[in-house]
Amino acid sequence: MYIATTLTQYKEQAHHRRPHYTPDMPPYTIVYFPVQGRCEAMRMLLADQDQSWKEEVVAMQSWLQGPLKASCLYGQLPKFQDGDLTLYQSNAILRHLGRTLGLYGKDQREAALVDMVNDGVEDLRCKYVSLIYTNYEAGKEDYVKALPQHLKPFETLLSQNKGGQAFIVGDQISFADYNLLDLLRIHQVLAPSCLDSFPLLSAYVARLNSRPKLKAFLASPEHVNRPINGNGKQ
Repeated sequence: MYIATTLTQYKEQAHHRRPHYTPDMPPYTIVYFPVQGRCEAMRMLLADQDQSWKEEVVAMQSWLQGPLKASCLYGQLPKFQDGDLTLYQSNAILRHLGRTLGLYGKDQREAALVDMVNDGVEDLRCKYVSLIYTNYEAGKEDYVKALPQHLKPFETLLSQNKGGQAFIVGDQISFADYNLLDLLRIHQVLAPSCLDSFPLLSAYVARLNSRPKLKAFLASPEHVNRPINGNGKQ
């Protein structure tokens, strides 16, 4: 269990009913395995937005043998605490943070596009997870070969928004940007040249990686030493 190094006090937004928390504790807690997995996008979001959070790391043996699994709504992690609000499902958590921190587009039109992007990220992430955990050795070559067709929609979306020089939607960062960035970064580990034929995506990753608070997080031991997946494959 540890507290992330970004310790700016959480500010309530007047137009939202915020969950209750005490002033001496970080407003957010991530309960998850000791991997990046489905939590690194939300960690990047929190770090970049200068939010504090606490980590409760769950060892796999403890998860399998202990009472936590039975207590979780869907029998899975991550579990996310925002004061007295408990959430499950990583994309629901991202959307909650998007609404709370103003990372959901500037209007309903942009919010709809942000949702569309995030669903596209989830589609590819599910393919990636299936490869990593069920078919890595036999399926990696075909997966990498098919990857361009899965990345192309994101290149197209960037090209349609300010010539690819901004974010995936509009002119302000959204929760979908963090989720897409994480997805692209883990695919660069899987297939280092996967973005070579996508200049806008390549520049997008470099641009987001260079945001000062996010850059600091990505260089931190907490991120660098955390495995991407739980089985050592990446």
